[in-house]
Amino acid sequence: MFLASKLFWLLAQPLSLVFVCLIIAILLDAAGFERTRGFFSAVAVTLLFLTLFTSTGSYALQALENRFPRPQNPPNSVSCVIILGGAFENEVMATRGGLEFNQSADRFIEGLRLARLYPDARILVSGGDGSFSGAYEGDAQASTTFFSTFGIDPARLIRDETSRTTFENAANTKDLLERNALSNCLLVTSAFHMPRSVGLFRKLGIPVVPWPTDYRTSGRVSLWPDFSQPSLNAQLTTTALREWTGLLAYYISGRTHAIFPQ
Repeated sequence: MFLASKLFWLLAQPLSLVFVCLIIAILLDAAGFERTRGFFSAVAVTLLFLTLFTSTGSYALQALENRFPRPQNPPNSVSCVIILGGAFENEVMATRGGLEFNQSADRFIEGLRLARLYPDARILVSGGDGSFSGAYEGDAQASTTFFSTFGIDPARLIRDETSRTTFENAANTKDLLERNALSNCLLVTSAFHMPRSVGLFRKLGIPVVPWPTDYRTSGRVSLWPDFSQPSLNAQLTTTALREWTGLLAYYISGRTHAIFPQ
């Protein structure tokens, strides 16, 4: 399932779809199917325009980020702070050492803040090596160095070092929470990733308080042409499409109760 999802996404992301449509158009042209070739060419151009030169990605991502707002008043106490991995540059760290973060670093920055705010809470980090090779250190392993560097007692950490997908995050976390008799937990992950995560956790019967971070949009995005940042638009569109596809796939496979959990 893990490899299948990885291979599917190689073809399903927006720029890959553009490339596939262009290849099909070229082959159809060579075979003399001019009308069908024109259709695939038009699809490729439309996808490319929407991906690079509009706010479509930001708008779709904003809907995800707005689904679970952060509570205005933090709980008085929590027994566990759950942090979903995906924030470390594991391949870079394997060759260069140290701690290197990607755009999702806020998951651990906010996790550190919460660890200090709730000094008696356990810190559960769920995240293994999600690469094809499986040859790198996952986020759960790297988290020990991160938290100890900032004065957090490693004894507070609970590590799930095997999860490669969000479903595995939820399933393994459920087992670890039960083994450690923990409840009343905060769930920390990127805001756009929260709907899919909450849907999975609820389906498995894990009550959590969503604590989103790592926002990528301002919350005031409207659909509009945007020629100022094509590379960023492509990145945001890719992220949004991945999340919406994941929501649909998990619902169809029976792993969540709703397409868009709330």
